[in-house]
Amino acid sequence: MRLFKAAGRPAGLIAVLLWLALAWTASASLGDRLPDFKECVQICKTENCQRGNSGLPLYLRLMLWTCDSECDYTCQHVITDRRVNRDPPMLHPVVQFHGKWPFYRVLGIQEVFSVFFSFLNFMAHRRGMASLDRAIPASYPLRKYYKGFGYCGLAAWTFSMLFHTRDFPLTEKLDYFAAGANVLYGLFLAVIRIFRLDKNSPRQKGTFRRYWTMTCISLYLAHVCYLSFWQWDYTYNMVANVIVGLLQNLLWVTFSIRRYRKGGKPWTIWPVMIVIWITLAMSLELFDFPPWGRLIDAHSLWHLGTVVPTAWWYAFLIQDAQDDMVSERLKA
Repeated sequence: MRLFKAAGRPAGLIAVLLWLALAWTASASLGDRLPDFKECVQICKTENCQRGNSGLPLYLRLMLWTCDSECDYTCQHVITDRRVNRDPPMLHPVVQFHGKWPFYRVLGIQEVFSVFFSFLNFMAHRRGMASLDRAIPASYPLRKYYKGFGYCGLAAWTFSMLFHTRDFPLTEKLDYFAAGANVLYGLFLAVIRIFRLDKNSPRQKGTFRRYWTMTCISLYLAHVCYLSFWQWDYTYNMVANVIVGLLQNLLWVTFSIRRYRKGGKPWTIWPVMIVIWITLAMSLELFDFPPWGRLIDAHSLWHLGTVVPTAWWYAFLIQDAQDDMVSERLKA
């Protein structure tokens, strides 16, 4: 269950779609309950794991694979091969194990295409931040907030790469916490930009900005503490991200439509178009399917689908900043 990597920028009503998708996939993990899978794993451990992990190649041990996890991985594909090749063919031969499809690993990486597409998103943020540096002067008050958005994106996709490389409780938590920060920062940025809380005058705006900043920090710390020390609750995490994602998208879409109606500039409607794009990309989660070649699944394709909107969103931020600076010079 992975949530809202894209929600730090406008992501539309896709959160609801993803919620439904996750509710469906959460009940679809049949493989690890199959008797022949359990038997396979037990036999493998008995025959191969008496001497620890010494039988594994060095590169797998460096990737923290153990004899037990190797048996689990091997038996997933043994059972899947049997089901796929069974005569007569089964209606649903490929099933999930531990909540995931059986993937072929590559150099010890569990989901190589999810890692690669996460890397593309990472690079989109990195190049977007470089574009911000070139196009927006450091004196522009919103620049630091846009850079903060970029750093949240870099963190989210870094931990996404780690999680899809090796799925451990720690990498899962880091992935979720970084994604949650990305979502909440998107709402933080929306309020700062739309209501221009970056400006120091009048005094009330500066005061509200400080309260808004402390509110977001407090909410995030409470979110992390609840998941870490009270209960690791997938449903709560989904609901929290749904609410925050919908709020920020409602703000951006309303802001975009109003600006377009007022000025008629084509680029002012870009946030709405980005919402539509990401909605279509995330709709892949509703049509979850066994991975093609046991390498590419709907989730990895969703990651691929967010690369272009990320670059597009930076283009909007730059255009918006440049237009704002021109307006300020004309007022002066």
